[in-house]
Amino acid sequence: MQRVPAALPALPAPERGLPVLPELAARLAAAARRSVPEPVGGGPELRAAACGYWARRGLPCDSDLVVAAPGAQPLLLALFASAGGEVLLTRPCAASYSPLARLAGRLAYHVPVPAECGGVPDPFALLETVGRIRAEGGRPRFLVLSVADDTTGTVAPPEILHEVCEAAAAEELTVVSDETWRDTLHDPHDTVFVSPAEMYPDRVVVLTDLAGPFAPAAWPAAVARFPAGGTGPALLGRAASLLTAVRAELAPPVAAAVRYALAEPEPVRARTAATARLYGVLGTAARERLDAAGVLCRPPRTGPHLYADLGELRESLATRDITDSVELEAHLTAVLGHPVPGGHRFGDAPDSLRVRLSTPPLLGAGDERRQRALDAPDPLLEPDVAEALSTFGSAFSELAGS
Repeated sequence: MQRVPAALPALPAPERGLPVLPELAARLAAAARRSVPEPVGGGPELRAAACGYWARRGLPCDSDLVVAAPGAQPLLLALFASAGGEVLLTRPCAASYSPLARLAGRLAYHVPVPAECGGVPDPFALLETVGRIRAEGGRPRFLVLSVADDTTGTVAPPEILHEVCEAAAAEELTVVSDETWRDTLHDPHDTVFVSPAEMYPDRVVVLTDLAGPFAPAAWPAAVARFPAGGTGPALLGRAASLLTAVRAELAPPVAAAVRYALAEPEPVRARTAATARLYGVLGTAARERLDAAGVLCRPPRTGPHLYADLGELRESLATRDITDSVELEAHLTAVLGHPVPGGHRFGDAPDSLRVRLSTPPLLGAGDERRQRALDAPDPLLEPDVAEALSTFGSAFSELAGS
């Protein structure tokens, strides 16, 4: 029987990211004296900026179908609570998804991901899970996807996504597409991102968390694009009512800053490109060290994270009294000096010996050091980065017994 971890925090702590873009800070400071509240769901200028952002990505929409909130979590909670039925999640998935489903009173079912990527379910396993839920009298309603996956750092190939969308359409599922990291592809010329909304337009709600790729984690803000057809308008109305009931409105200074970011002026585009490049360099370097230690890890393609599987090192880990992801999390957090959440936080079984690894801690603690790495032609030559990567590699080589 699998041991269930007890008394664990529900979610990993937010991570410190890159320094705040000066132009973004200026917009926030300029709106600091604003005393008029931002409307729940976002003001017209913010929603228009979000429409422009999606239109540039081939997803035109009407501002009346856009909702903003102080973070992705309130939006997801409002969505889950807006309709009955069960929620389908991938395994692994973002740490917040399952707790939010429970908070909304919904049962959540995890579906394994294919070998190629995370963020989307294996299409056959999805159909099997839906069939099982229906046979037990359930009503599967939502499928949450993350094509540019925050947990594993992978990007789902279009052909797999197409099969998943076909299965979702056949079962009349509403898809929630978390596209937070779509703009941080490490190699945009080699990696193709396709939104489920392009394949299944009438039943896909697109969600973008701006805190991370565009704004600091300390400035919670997110936007959602609802479909014009199908159940979109009804879902939007219910979600907006729930957000209104709990006053889930953006702080006016944050709204001003993210409105500027969504318009994507040159400073924002330059920072986004530099961030994607930095994450790509760090992700590749980290994976090379994992490979050298015999740790399995899908190649990261987007964002700041990797998902490592130490199952091949089980015997070596057992000699160090590490037998599950709870103990592995505690060990690596102590050795590396920053949180390394175990796979149990992302829907994997505790005995899976998996962890999610973040690359920003490799840059050092101060904004000055992180900015220097961001600006460097080769970040790996920065002394802080080189030292952190050496410590990172040694930690896994030691676990491998090499």
